Amino acid sequence: MSTATDRPPFIEKPRFSCPLGGAMATVGALPKAVAVLHASQGCGGNSNGAIMQAAGHLGSGYCGGASIPASGIGEQQIVFGGAARLEEQLESTLEVIDAELLVVITGCTAEIIGDDIEAVVRSYRAAAADGRPPLVHASAAGFKGNSYFGYDSVLQALFRDYVVPTKEKKKGKINIWGVTPALDVFWEGNLIELRRVLEGIGLTVNTFFTKQDTLADLRGAGDAELNIVVSPVNGVAAAEVFKEVHGVDHFITDLPIGAKATASFLREVAKRLDLDNDEVEAFLVAEKDAYYHFFNRISDSYADLDFQRYLVIVADTTYAVSLASFATHELGWLPKLVAVTDPTDLEERAAVVERFTGGLADPKETVVFEADTSQISTRLFERWPKPDGSKYYQPFSPAFVIGSRLDREFAESIGAGHLSVTYPISNRCVLNRGYAGYRGALHLVEDVISALVVNR
Repeated sequence: MSTATDRPPFIEKPRFSCPLGGAMATVGALPKAVAVLHASQGCGGNSNGAIMQAAGHLGSGYCGGASIPASGIGEQQIVFGGAARLEEQLESTLEVIDAELLVVITGCTAEIIGDDIEAVVRSYRAAAADGRPPLVHASAAGFKGNSYFGYDSVLQALFRDYVVPTKEKKKGKINIWGVTPALDVFWEGNLIELRRVLEGIGLTVNTFFTKQDTLADLRGAGDAELNIVVSPVNGVAAAEVFKEVHGVDHFITDLPIGAKATASFLREVAKRLDLDNDEVEAFLVAEKDAYYHFFNRISDSYADLDFQRYLVIVADTTYAVSLASFATHELGWLPKLVAVTDPTDLEERAAVVERFTGGLADPKETVVFEADTSQISTRLFERWPKPDGSKYYQPFSPAFVIGSRLDREFAESIGAGHLSVTYPISNRCVLNRGYAGYRGALHLVEDVISALVVNR
């Protein structure tokens, strides 16, 4: 595990935006929800460009992109305060936009000057009797974190101020999150598959951000029996808020990719909810049979054409752990470097490395924490000797890089194949594709092997 403390003064080619982008993408993924930005001029446009086009050409969606209402505060509001400008913008938004939920997202400037946003929210809610849509406020100041913070901030606001509290809980009803819209480019496909397999073992599932979900489902999420966070990082703080406000416990797990990980995930859920074991196992048997029916089609070519590869993974914590496990246990590949791109504190890293136990032969030697794209090559050759012209040099080949669009040049420099799986992805168009679960893993195998044979 890398313990270097000499970090560069900047991050070259970051894999995230400021919190505003993450918050905008999260609100935009909710049906008929509209973000209202209280931020400086240009913030919304810049954040939209950083998130949407880099998320598999996601697009703007309903009232997103250039349609997002924004206060556009400037010098006058910085001097005299911008709360009145926000109130004016809310009134204008109601006149021209059909929304079922408004989420005020505050950026750096509004929070630095200390605008009393909560007073604006109280005033709005006091007038809500005229049929106005509900309003919540999420903080997305850039000095508080990155785009993943924006995702968590929106969830916390929704769980505090939009989800209806209730003491009655429904047996077999769960909420699941941790898959971040846009920042996980395959977010909707992943959630659709997670919903499918969880419903397959008899549960009622809220995923919040898919075409199957409604704002009514979100508003009624407080009667769930359990919350599941499929990320050791994203959505964890929101789960604590949900437990505090609604009294619903949660468990944190890794995003399941493949037959082995998904079966383990479903068995753990079934155990926690005391589901009928025979019904669960019957579902797992059927899914396993279907999975390997298709997976086995590649076995002859895999053996005859030698598709095994040394592997470099460049991903955030959520994907890095899951991809390493899948590559090791189901593809039979050999991960030699896993670069975790989340900016993490030194004290957090040991816990992250521990999550790779069982998925990597030697996590402490294989896992590094590197947010700077330019340093990935350096990290690899700290673990594998550079070519020295020696007759007996063992090249890092055949090799493959699973990362983002930013890692394509690195892959080319070491003669490796490459597939963009993690944000940012501007070299693929993603519609409903996902990599989670059984069906998602088959998609991943298709895409990885296709990248190897595309030029044949």
